[in-house]
Amino acid sequence: MSTRFLLDTNALSEPLKPRPSARVLELLTAHADSIATASPVWHELVFGVASMPPGRRRRTGERYLQNVIAANVPIVGYDAAAASWHAHERARLAAAGKPAPFVDGQIAAVAAVNGLTLVTANARDFACFHAVRVTSWH
Repeated sequence: MSTRFLLDTNALSEPLKPRPSARVLELLTAHADSIATASPVWHELVFGVASMPPGRRRRTGERYLQNVIAANVPIVGYDAAAASWHAHERARLAAAGKPAPFVDGQIAAVAAVNGLTLVTANARDFACFHAVRVTSWH
């Protein structure tokens, strides 16, 4: 099966929660062969774990990133096509007086130019972007 879904940070970090959503875990498993993430999401995940104080929780996060995410989830780059799409969307939104968070724009761009559905718990954060299919598994 080909890649269909681009997972946001909150979807990929769900398994690390003390009480993860059973639905999200089920869908992660069911769609394991059709998911990817964006390089800005990888940055957010690595930064989040690297910012934790040393200890068990940080070690668990590091193992999860390397043994689960890096080993099994393709990371789609924020390339020239995504950067161009993002620049045009930023200009459109700025002209409308609705600037969007930069990283959300990068993630939306990767989804849009690759024809992927963005999976996020924060669909509202991406509603301002044109041509981005968004869904929530929560």
